[in-house]
Amino acid sequence: MRLGLFDLIGLATTLVFALPLANFAVIRLLDGETALGVALLVVAAAMVVLPQYFLDPGRILRGLVRGLLPRRLRGDADDAEPNETEPIEK
Repeated sequence: MRLGLFDLIGLATTLVFALPLANFAVIRLLDGETALGVALLVVAAAMVVLPQYFLDPGRILRGLVRGLLPRRLRGDADDAEPNETEPIEK
C-alpha cells in the first residue's frame, strides 16, 4: 500500500492518539484487568486499521461515483461488449 503525504500525516495523527491508548491498555493488562486491557487494545488497533484499510476515502468516493454513473459510463470490464466468438443469448 503506497501512502501519499496526506495519508502519512493522517496516519501519524492517528498514532499520536492510538499509541498512548495502547500503552495504557498494556499497563491495565499487566495489572490484571484483562477485560479492560483487551478492550482498549482492540480500540487502539481499530483506530489505526479502520481508516487505512476500510475507510479509504478514495475507495468510498470511487464506489459512490460508480453507483451514480449509468452502467455504460462505468467502464467495468464485466460490462464490456461481447466478443464475436461468444454466442449472444436473447
